Parts: sequence; C-alpha cells; structure tokens
Amino acid sequence: MIFDCHTHTKFSADSEMRAADAIARAKTLGFGIIFTEHYDYELPGDVDFTFDAKNYFSEYENLRSDTVRLGVEVGLRKIARTANENFLAQAEFDFVIGSIHVVDDIDIYNAEFFADKDKSTAYRKYFAVMAEEAAAADFDALGHIDYICRPAPYENPEIEYAAFKPEIDAVLKILVERGKILELNTRRLDKIRGLKELVPVYQQYKNFGGKYITIGSDAHRVEAVCANFERALDFARELELTPVSFRQRKLEV
Repeated sequence: MIFDCHTHTKFSADSEMRAADAIARAKTLGFGIIFTEHYDYELPGDVDFTFDAKNYFSEYENLRSDTVRLGVEVGLRKIARTANENFLAQAEFDFVIGSIHVVDDIDIYNAEFFADKDKSTAYRKYFAVMAEEAAAADFDALGHIDYICRPAPYENPEIEYAAFKPEIDAVLKILVERGKILELNTRRLDKIRGLKELVPVYQQYKNFGGKYITIGSDAHRVEAVCANFERALDFARELELTPVSFRQRKLEV
C-alpha cells in the first residue's frame, strides 16, 4: 500500500486537522497515512513547535493499524541533535522525517533570512546545513528538499539543480551512504517549473544508488491529504524509484 508519509494534525502547532478526518480522507482515496507531527526544538519565534510524545501516543495509539502509523517530523539543527534523540527515545515512533526549517538560527519562513542575500548565497547556506545534518542526525527520510522554495522571494524560487549541483550532490551522496530515504513532497507538484527542476535531483539520487522514496503531502488540512499523489506516482514510475513506508522505523516496500 502507498502511504501519505507526511501529515500534521492538532499535535502540530500550525495544524488543527482532526486525525479521524485525515484517516477517512486517505482511506477514501485508497492510501495509508502516517502522522508526522512537528518537533522543532527551540524554533526561533513565538510559537512552540514541540509536543508531548506520551500524550501523542496515549491519544493516537488506538488509531494505529496496517494503514495508520505514528511518526514525527524533527527539525534538524546542530543544537537540536541531543534534544531530538532524547525525544525519539520517549516513544516507539514508526517513522521519522528530518527537515531543515532553520538556517543561521533564523526560521527560513521569516523574511529576515533572505534579507541582504541573493539567491545563490541563501540556497548554498541552506544546502550546506542540510548536508551537515544529513550526515549526523537521526532520521529515516529527508523531508521536502525544496522547502526553501516556498518562502523564497526570488523571481525564480526553484532549486535549479544545475546551479547548485555540488551542494545538492553532497546531500544526496550522504543520504545514500547512510541508507536514508529522500522524500518526494507533493505540496508543490502542481507547479510545473518546480516539478521540472526536481527531475534531475531525483535522477541523481538514483544515479548515486538511491532506490526508494517516501511520498508525503505535508497536509495541515484534510483537503490536502494525498494531494497530487497521482502526479507523484507518475514521477516515481518515470524515474524508476520505489515508494516506501515505515513501520517501527523499518522500511516497508
């Protein structure tokens, strides 16, 4: 079964989606679902993007099944490595996404991160942190490699593999060497240019020896669960990458 491996419910500070609604939506569309609530240790700003693992499992454990699993999306930062490891030890998570949300101690959704930076400078910093954390952190799949494109103020916000090949290749090599998976995040797959720019990234991932991807909608509302999945499945077939899911942090094909 194909799973939506990246979704957020009320345990994430930026979502109020009900778990039951998300499960029903995925079931109607013929997919499984993994909840991956935000755990961003000391995320800059006024919002607390952490949650209590024991409460999460206490409330959602009875939802677990062959088609419903419990995971987490941890924010990858050097200062957060120990906190993330301690958090992951508190419960038996099925799946851990590792994501870059902060660079230079600034949430990259904050316009401050891009101030006085051209695209080359901003994106190279982003990929440098990604490579550093991909090499050191505990996670199963690297989340939304194109996350920076969402808030970027540039005329062309896409990651442009040709322009950042050395930096992106460094990330991909580390993932393959460590046996980590590259997520295909479907949130921006309706953007034709964005989809086109992802092709060489995932092709190079395969060239380096990557075989698998997770597919995740990054849904924060029920209408977004499994969004653009047909497009994602076509993408995977064309590049001969196999969508997978995780149970008890073990890969399932």
